[in-house]
Amino acid sequence: MMYYENFGGMHLIWWFVWMIMLFWIFATPYDIPGQRNKKDTPLNILQKRFAAGEITDTEYKEKKTILENDLAT
Repeated sequence: MMYYENFGGMHLIWWFVWMIMLFWIFATPYDIPGQRNKKDTPLNILQKRFAAGEITDTEYKEKKTILENDLAT
């Protein structure tokens, strides 16, 4: 009997298991820590900085008008 040429039976199941695992590893979307999400627009970042207290009210309003004018054009 030559078992090394047999790719059916249990061998075929293991091929499916490996393909599913590789698909799960490489195709499943996940967030990379420390990387900015694509949803973050400059205006969202400005709002987060204002909410965290990094910038003052006047700085926020000035930068917001600049960003809104840039987005309008």
